[in-house]
Formats: sequence, C-alpha cells, structure tokens
Amino acid sequence: MAKPLVAIVGRPNVGKSMLFNKLTGQRTAIVEDTPGVTRDRIYGDCEWNGREFTLIDTGGIEPSTDSEILLFMRRQAEIAIETAHVIIMVTDVKVGVTAADMEVATMLLRSKKPVCLAVNKCDSIGNVNPDVYEFYSLGLGDPIEVSAVHGHGTGDLLDFCTEHFPEEEEEELEDDVIKVAIVGKPNVGKSSLLNKILGFERVIVSDMAGTTRDAIDSYFENEHGKYCFIDTAGMRRKSKVDDMIERYSNMRSINAIDRADVCLILIDANEGVTEQDTKIAGLAHEAGKAAIIVVNKWDLVVKDDKTMDKVTEEIRRDLGYMPYAPILFISALTGQRVDKLYELINAVNEQSCMRITTGMLNNVLADATARVQPPTDKGRRLKIYYMTQISVKPPHFVIFCNDARLFHFSYQRYLENQIRATFGLQGTPVKITIRQKGDKEE
Repeated sequence: MAKPLVAIVGRPNVGKSMLFNKLTGQRTAIVEDTPGVTRDRIYGDCEWNGREFTLIDTGGIEPSTDSEILLFMRRQAEIAIETAHVIIMVTDVKVGVTAADMEVATMLLRSKKPVCLAVNKCDSIGNVNPDVYEFYSLGLGDPIEVSAVHGHGTGDLLDFCTEHFPEEEEEELEDDVIKVAIVGKPNVGKSSLLNKILGFERVIVSDMAGTTRDAIDSYFENEHGKYCFIDTAGMRRKSKVDDMIERYSNMRSINAIDRADVCLILIDANEGVTEQDTKIAGLAHEAGKAAIIVVNKWDLVVKDDKTMDKVTEEIRRDLGYMPYAPILFISALTGQRVDKLYELINAVNEQSCMRITTGMLNNVLADATARVQPPTDKGRRLKIYYMTQISVKPPHFVIFCNDARLFHFSYQRYLENQIRATFGLQGTPVKITIRQKGDKEE
C-alpha cells in the first residue's frame, strides 16, 4: 500500500523546515531565519519503529494577508492538510501563542485529522518549560516539547504519528494482479492510452494539459493476465505549475509510482526526451520500479527505415541511467503496437521478482573476477568473498569484500553488467550493496 503522509504546518518562522530536516535526516529543506523561505511543499521519506511514511514540509500559513505569495503558501499548506493522514502543527515556545497560531489551530480542528502539537525551540533538557502550558489553549491536546536543532522530543512526536497511521493492510488485489502506473508529463497521451487498453472512455481525454487531476485505478483482465492500471495526472516542472490542484496531483503521481509494480514512462515522439521526462523517469528508477519507456504518438512522426533506430539511440543517451528499460513505439490513438504492452509488462515484472541462488551468483562472480581482476590501490588489492541476493523488486544483491573503499564504482558496474548478461533482468533496476569483512548480513 502507499506510504502514510504526514504534513508539517504552522505559521511562518517557527522551525518547520529545520524539524523536517531533523526527521528526514538530510538537509532537504532550506532553513533561513526569515519568514516565507519555504514556498512549496517538499517531500521526504521517513521511518519510525518499522513504519515508513512520507513527510511533507509546507510554507508558513498566514491566515490574514494580502500578499499573493503568502496566500499561495497558505493554499499549498491547505492541500497538504487535505491529503495527509497525520498533521504536525509547529509552534514557537519563545514567542508563545499568537493570533495566527489560534487561526491555524482552528483550521486544523475543522480538518478532523489527527494533529500533533509540537512546541519547538525547547532546547533545554530537564523540567517542563512552564511556557508550554500556554499552548493547551489551542485545543489540540497535550503539547509535545521538541527541539528541531537538537532532536529532543522527536521520538514522542513520531510515536504520536505512527499511532494514528491507518492499519497496514495488504492491497485488496489478487497476488497475480500487476499494478501498472502510467506516468509522464502533461498531454503526452496517458489517458488516451488507458482508454485504448480498456476499450472505452474510462478517463476524460482532452488536449488541455492537466485534465486528469487524480490517480485513477482501472482493473483489466485479458488473455495475458490481470492488471491494475493507475492513470496519473501529468507531472510538469515546478516553475510551470501555477495551479494548486495540479501541484496536489503531482504528489498523487509520486504515490502512484510508489504503489506500482511496473511504470510505463510515456514520451511524446514529436518532442523526444525533455528535461521533465528525465526527472519523471528518475523517480521510477530511484524507487526501484520495473519500467518500460513508451514512445507515444508514433503515428504523427514523419519517418523512414532509420528513424526508429535514431530515436532509440537518442533515448538511450538522454536516459543513460536506465539502459535496462525496453523501449516500445506506439500510438494510443490508432492502437498501433499497444497490444505488445502486455507481454512486456509481464516480462519486466517477472524480471523484477527474479530470485537467483547464491551458488549461481558466485559462479558468475568467480568467472567475472577471473576475466577482470579486482582493482588495487596503493598496493592493496580488493578481495571479493561472495555475493548473495537479499530481496526482490528490485533485485538487491550484497557483495562481501575485504575493504569497501577499494570497491570502485566502475568495477561494481562491471559486475552488474555480468549479472545482467547471465540472468537478463531486463526492465528492472538492480541494487548492489557493498559490505566489508565484519559487517553483519541482513
């Protein structure tokens, strides 16, 4: 199932971005002692007590303002509140309860969502700061003292969040149903492709970019198998996204990738690979999803016998980080080669689920190291002991060696290529973890 969402909200300059960085463990959000620095939602992956979730950082909410930017930030925070399972409201113990805090709290109470009241900047350890009691007046329950700088109180805050997450339930789909996300920038033909697959107007189709607002699930069965197609709103560059609902749709698209087994990455044949295409494909790659690059609108391209090879070469160059993904040229309008999608989906999903025995892997490893000797550094040679697979979707291999620092990236890529040459693994990324002697095996 998709990860639960937690939104961090509050008035400007209470430390939301610093808390976001502390909880995600990385400096993703800009932190500046000036109100209004965070103007858009920022997302980060978190894990607490075995539960993974997505954290959303938002711009500060100014309930009463004439500033266009602050109104924009308020609407962004409202969208985050609408989509979140749990909300963290951040306040400032040094300033105390303000009129803006009261209005934000009223907005949260109307949402009827679980709200964790975090009183930030409680940097001292020991007795409860008496100023914290003032925050009971917000009507959001017991305040939790936190320090975004030092991390005090974040455990209690995360305990509250995980207690209010929806129950972990298995997807209500049969095991043999493959979940397929159709992703791409706006107006590339995602809804048209889904309608062609289903054989009827399941989704509104329009030339206007951004017609599809939500991720829509459509169940489909044919002689090739059972599928759940997830049509998503087109994702475009942030600088071009002025419509609030479309920004909300971007988050739904990211969640669709997270839920999917296979991603169909649609590219407009007339435009080729754009910068936004590389970012969307990168989301699927980083999520470890099996992927197929689908070049749509092929019927509109003026071509000769060399055009397909030329376009394939350009795609391989522009999406160089995913050479494993097969490329299929289609026309969602005419149905050209759409029927070939099913066999490809089945194939890449099967490859993503492939398990390889440790014995077979180490036979490949022995042959590969005999062909190309492991690298040396200052007279010290890399020694590789063995390799094993620890998970699937995507296939994840662990290689044990004498010193991980000697394991150059180029040699790791060489071993990955040898694994692919032997076992295929077409359409799926491969994850390799390097461990040195003494590290514990998962």
